[in-house]
Amino acid sequence: MKWAGLITAAAVIAAACSSGGDESSSNAAVTDAVAAATAPEATAAPTTLVPQTTVAVSTTTTLVELPTRPGAITLHLETGPFDIEPGQNNIENKGAIPQPEIDGFIVGIRPNLVYDDGSIPGVDVVHLHHGVWLNLGAPDATAALPQRFFASGEEKTAMLLPAPYGYPYSTTDHWVLNYMLHNLTPEATQVWVTYDIDIIPADAPEAVGMLRARPIWMDVQNGKGYPVFDAVRGMGDGVTYTYPDQATAPYGNGPQLNEWVADADGTLIATAGHLHPGGLHTDLYVERDGQKAHAFRSEAMYYEPAGAVSWDVSMTATMPDWQVSVRQGDTLSTTATYDSGLASWYESMGIMVVWMGETGGDADDPFTTAVDTPGMLTHGHLAENDNHGGDLDNRYLDLTALPSAPASATIPIQDWVYTEGDMNYAVSVPTVKAGESITYENLDANIGKGQWHTITACAAPCNRSTGIAYPLADGPVIFDSGELGLGGPPTADRTSWTIPTDLPPGTYTYFCRIHPIMRGAFRVEE
Repeated sequence: MKWAGLITAAAVIAAACSSGGDESSSNAAVTDAVAAATAPEATAAPTTLVPQTTVAVSTTTTLVELPTRPGAITLHLETGPFDIEPGQNNIENKGAIPQPEIDGFIVGIRPNLVYDDGSIPGVDVVHLHHGVWLNLGAPDATAALPQRFFASGEEKTAMLLPAPYGYPYSTTDHWVLNYMLHNLTPEATQVWVTYDIDIIPADAPEAVGMLRARPIWMDVQNGKGYPVFDAVRGMGDGVTYTYPDQATAPYGNGPQLNEWVADADGTLIATAGHLHPGGLHTDLYVERDGQKAHAFRSEAMYYEPAGAVSWDVSMTATMPDWQVSVRQGDTLSTTATYDSGLASWYESMGIMVVWMGETGGDADDPFTTAVDTPGMLTHGHLAENDNHGGDLDNRYLDLTALPSAPASATIPIQDWVYTEGDMNYAVSVPTVKAGESITYENLDANIGKGQWHTITACAAPCNRSTGIAYPLADGPVIFDSGELGLGGPPTADRTSWTIPTDLPPGTYTYFCRIHPIMRGAFRVEE
C-alpha cells in the first residue's frame, strides 16, 4: 500500500465526555470546584525536579468513570493475535481490522492490550507503544494521510465525546491499525489489541439532531513517519524543555509542523495530550489577528512514586462543557514540555488530537473568555504499572568496583549481552585511554523483526532492579547510541556506535533503553 510508509507513528488520544440518563445527569457527575488530584502514598521521594504527582483538576471523577452516552451501545472489538518476537519494537500496519457492523455516531473508544486469556501484560513486559486507528475512506485534516481518528499508547487514554456531538461512522469505512508493539524481554509472546466502541446507531432516537465531529490531529512533529524529538537533560532552562518553542530551528526552513490553519468555522469540543515518560504537559493555542489565546493544558499526573519518569501516568482531558469557538483562518498550535533537570528522554512525543464539531452548539470565544480551565484525569492508577523497579538486585554487579582490562576495538552485542563489560557476567571493565574509542556492534539487529539495542548513559552503579521507573538515562555524562538496527524508524539505520573520544576519565555505566534488563560499563583512564 502506498500509504503504509507514511502513516504517522504516534500515540495519543483526544478525550472528554458527557452522558448518563440525560445531559443534566451527566454534568451532575462533575463537580465545579477545582480539586487537587494526588498519587497514592509514595514509597520513595520524587526524583524529578517537577515530579507532577499532583495536578489541578476540575473534578475528582475520571473520564472512564463517566456514564455511557444515552442511546449508545458498547461493542467489544479486538484484533490479533499478534505474535510478538523477542525484543520486538518495530512499526507495522494491520488492515481490515474489526469494525462496527452498523452505521451511526461513535462517541467513545477505550483501548487495551491483553494476552490470549484476557489478562493484561505488565507495561514493563510488553506494551502497545502506540496504536493509531485510521479511516482510509476520509482524508486527514492536518497531514497528507488517511484520517487518524483514534490513538492510544502505554498510558491508555480513552476517547469520549460530549453531547450533542459524535463522529459519523459508515460500514463502508475501511479501518487500519498502525501499531508499535514493544516487547522489553527476550521471550516471545502473543497478544491482542482490544477496543471498546460506544456508538449511537443511526436509527436511534438519540441520533436525531446530533452534530458531526471530526478529529484534528495536532502534533509537534506532525506528518512524520515517526514523530519524535529528543528532550536531553539541560535543554530549555535546565529544569523544563518546551518543544518546539525552546528548540533551535526545529523545522529548518520548512513549515511549522505544530500548527494548523482552520479550514472552516467550528467548535473545539474535546482534547487530551500524549507524552512519553518525562513529559509534563502539552498545550493548545488558538491565534487570530495577531492575538494568541491559551485554549487548554493537558497535564501528566504521575502515580509513579519516583515522579515524572514512567508510564504510570494519566493525562488530563477537557471537561464535558469545554467548547471553544474557532473561525476559518484561525491558527491552532501545540507544544510539549518535558523535564530536563533529571534525565534525558529520547524519542519523545507531543500530540493532542483535538475534536472539532460543526457549528450549532454553544461555544466560548477564547479571546474574550478564559477557556483554559483545569481538566479531568482520564483514569486512575493501572495495575499493569505496579513494577516500578529500583530495588536491590543481586543479579547486577557493581562494575565501578571491578578491575580494568584492555577493551577490544569492537565489542559485539549478542544474545542480549554486551560481550565485554556486561553487568551480569563481567569480571573486569573494558578500558581505553583518554582519546581512544570503543565501537559497539549489535549482532542481534537482524534477528527476526529486529532486536535493536542501545548504549545509553545511566548514573553509576545503575545496578538496581528493572521496572518502569528504572533505570533512567541520567548518567552524569550524556550519551546515547540510538536504536542499533537497519529497520527504518525507530532505528538509527546503523548497527554500530562508537563512544565519544572526548570523555574524561571515569567508569561509564549504561543500559539499553529498549530492553532495560541489559546493562554494562566501560572505563576511560589517563
